Amino acid sequence: MNLSKNFTLAELTHSQMAKDCNIDNTPDELAIENLKLLCKHILQPIRDHYAKPVKVNSGYRSAEVNSLVRGSTVSDHVFGCAADIEVQGITNVELAMWVKENLQFSQCILEFYTPGQPSSGWVHVSYKPQNLKCQTLTASKTDGKTHYQTGIIA
Repeated sequence: MNLSKNFTLAELTHSQMAKDCNIDNTPDELAIENLKLLCKHILQPIRDHYAKPVKVNSGYRSAEVNSLVRGSTVSDHVFGCAADIEVQGITNVELAMWVKENLQFSQCILEFYTPGQPSSGWVHVSYKPQNLKCQTLTASKTDGKTHYQTGIIA
């Protein structure tokens, strides 16, 4: 099933964890509609701007998969509203800044980026039409705990 010109349902629901654990990671109709909105308003505009494929590291996650990957209990991934992405040849800082400056979104988080390592980490983006707060954060890990700072910090 195509969600947009360049994105498929299979791509946004692929989960190695689900495969390895034999878990059905099929979204319900509401999550599919949310994935379509995510593609329309976030992923497809990024693909069109850079004219390069957008690698989706994690899209929709069933509650069971989300728990196994230790995702937040209130994760937008569970509702089909979020994706963790990268674009080859584009630093994750540049990608996060482009999203911040050009799109309406719920959250844009530069996750686990290491300064001096352009392809480190990834960018988490979410789209919930009822909550387009355009919140930007940077996530880092110290002492085994995730910490968030406001803004895109490189």
